[in-house]
Amino acid sequence: MSEIVNLTEAAALQIKDMMKEHDETDAMLRIAVKGGGCSGLSYGMGFEHELQEDDEVLEQYGIKLVVAKEDGVILNGTKIDYKQSMMGGGFTIENPNAIASCGCGSSFVTATNKGTPENC
Repeated sequence: MSEIVNLTEAAALQIKDMMKEHDETDAMLRIAVKGGGCSGLSYGMGFEHELQEDDEVLEQYGIKLVVAKEDGVILNGTKIDYKQSMMGGGFTIENPNAIASCGCGSSFVTATNKGTPENC
């Protein structure tokens, strides 16, 4: 059975570097879904110090990941990677539950959740 979210080693190394750079080595990484974007849903990632009642906690590569239970349904099986190229680097998110995404790739919809699309 897969985790709700799976980090690649490259993503984990980048997250650890960011945690050190921002003096957040004791923080957890929250991975979230929010309404908005061209398609209706968008991803969010940020450092977190407190858990909420409905949070699930995972640990991968020494990083504690926090996902709200309601977001876990949408994110189940998602892979987060970090890609570096000559043009720079960035996180990529592969969500097997997304059935459509916008042209820029930053927002999506699932079969059961359309979110709240915004004008782009």
